[in-house]
Amino acid sequence: MSVVDRFPRAVTCLDPVFIPMRDGVRLAVTLWLPADAGENPVPAILELIPYRRRDGTVFRDAKMHPYVAGHGFACCRVDIRGSGDSEGVLTDEYTELEFDDAEDIIAWLAAQPWSSGAVGMTGISWGGFNALQVAARQPPALKAIIALCCSDDRYADDVHYAGGCLLTEDAMWSSFMLALGALPPDPQIVGERWRAMWRERLEASTCWSERWLQHPRRDDYWRRGSVCEDFSRIRVPVYAISGWDDTYSNAVPRLLEGLSGPRKGLVGPWTHAYPFLGAPGPGIGYLQEAIRWWRHWLCGVDTGIMDEPAYTAWITEPHAPAPFYPEHPGRWVAEPGWPSPNIAAQVLRLNAGALAPDARPGGELVIASPVTTTQAFGRYGGYGGTVPDMALDQRRDDGLGLSFDTEPLDASFDMLGAPVVELRGRCNVALAQLVAKICDVAPDGTSTLVTWGCLNLAHRAGSAEPQALTQGEDFTARIALNHVGRRFAPTHRLRLVLSTGLWPILWPSPEPPVIRLAAGSATLSLPVRTPVPGEVSPAFPPVEISPPVETVEIVPEQHRREMAINVGSGRETLVLTSDFGRVGLPDRQIVTAARAVDRMEIAGGDPLSAALETGWEMGFVSGEADVETRSRVRLTCDATRFHLSWQLTAREGRETVFERTGERWIARDHG
Repeated sequence: MSVVDRFPRAVTCLDPVFIPMRDGVRLAVTLWLPADAGENPVPAILELIPYRRRDGTVFRDAKMHPYVAGHGFACCRVDIRGSGDSEGVLTDEYTELEFDDAEDIIAWLAAQPWSSGAVGMTGISWGGFNALQVAARQPPALKAIIALCCSDDRYADDVHYAGGCLLTEDAMWSSFMLALGALPPDPQIVGERWRAMWRERLEASTCWSERWLQHPRRDDYWRRGSVCEDFSRIRVPVYAISGWDDTYSNAVPRLLEGLSGPRKGLVGPWTHAYPFLGAPGPGIGYLQEAIRWWRHWLCGVDTGIMDEPAYTAWITEPHAPAPFYPEHPGRWVAEPGWPSPNIAAQVLRLNAGALAPDARPGGELVIASPVTTTQAFGRYGGYGGTVPDMALDQRRDDGLGLSFDTEPLDASFDMLGAPVVELRGRCNVALAQLVAKICDVAPDGTSTLVTWGCLNLAHRAGSAEPQALTQGEDFTARIALNHVGRRFAPTHRLRLVLSTGLWPILWPSPEPPVIRLAAGSATLSLPVRTPVPGEVSPAFPPVEISPPVETVEIVPEQHRREMAINVGSGRETLVLTSDFGRVGLPDRQIVTAARAVDRMEIAGGDPLSAALETGWEMGFVSGEADVETRSRVRLTCDATRFHLSWQLTAREGRETVFERTGERWIARDHG
């Protein structure tokens, strides 16, 4: 990584700037722009997110926005309404008011005397979501976007539901937002109003999971803001980027396939992080790549970026499992588009214990996993950095599911795309989950997770109108696993594992299911990539960044994953502690801290014993403010309902200034 402190154009940073919205609310902004933009106007690039620009995302903002500004753009980092130093309150993800605000900001940017009138929008995660969603609104000045680590489908491919199954990440995410959204603005920025603004936020605080749990179907709540509902509404050029170790990689090929305008896709080896951070590596010169995109579409300069292949993807080489990888071995490949003519389906049959091209009928296969099937799966959604949340050796978990292995491979092959399992079976209960995962099994037996997918079988015909299974009657199901780029080596085996649950990733079905299918009747379709003669692996420039913000480590970060098993009761407890320490920011005289604890419990044989408790502690010291917020969200269930309880506490100094609790029973509705 190379730190660059001299750019083609000198950079001025303006902070704070306040942009007025149509209703009079003002949003707080940090603005980086070329010092001579008044004489030589530049395009503007907007990032609109709720993660506190001065003491939250500053650690990566400083590495990229000044760099891009120094190459001829105004970079505008805005705190969403009700977050950071912005006025108003934040009530949910991706509201219509958020989109209204984005349109107002874009119009404001286009009208500034230092602006050329062209605006781009970018962001990772929340910022990628709203870049797509705002593009679908077609504001006149918005000319192109870069959307990273996000989704086109709020229901099927976010942190709430997967395959119609409730993700435990839903409650964890709401706990994070409960604590984050309750933090006050910085007194250094808003002055003596900070306590009144804080009180307004606290009084508006609630646990968003309460709303999300009441929408277990694909209904209008989720369709709104899911740009996959009508790709034709997005007419500006789109660059979609993600990483295989992130949970949002599926959106990249979907956007390439669904959009009709100019588009590019890039999927690397990374987690939920910008590509220049490279976690796991290798990182790439993402900022240089982004500048080529912006120059092409915002400045009208043909940089050649659109002459290059539409889809660039990383093919990961075989590797041993580990809780964190500094770097993944592999190589880049280029495809002319998606779907690619270089990908063909290889179909294997699920025979008794084996995967083979030909069916070998005879006998019945039974899937009946204990609810404690999963111990080594890792966390849903890798978040990069030093957090050890990747999948470990899968051998123990494989043995508790129904496994199918190929013979040792004679030759290597590359898989690029989404594997698909199709089957016909019978189930003994009305509600059940089916989980499929693919592993790479080394000659010594080590099993490395490659990809996975799941389906709430009540959603087998769609998620708008779930249909319970009928005992004794056959059902058909199709499970599309997550897209992946992966090389399988000679002497290794490819393993498919089917199970009836994935706790603590998925909330378990009410009763332990038993699924039966005929040997040889089900199929696994693998997207096999045929090498292109003479192809050259795409190359990216090395990582360059602008100087990072100065930090002082006061308390180092520490992360732990602890599993306890009560042999007598069969109860398993998993505790994930993510302590991000205490960090000082001398240039703005702020100290910030954050810590999360997620505790998941379940007893063998009893899916109704599942319990999740997740909590965050967040705080900062700035000016006269010494504040902390604490969230606690707990989710349990019975056969027909979820029980959600939550608590928010805010303190100033040693004094508790606010406390609120909530509790609600919510119908499970086929879940």
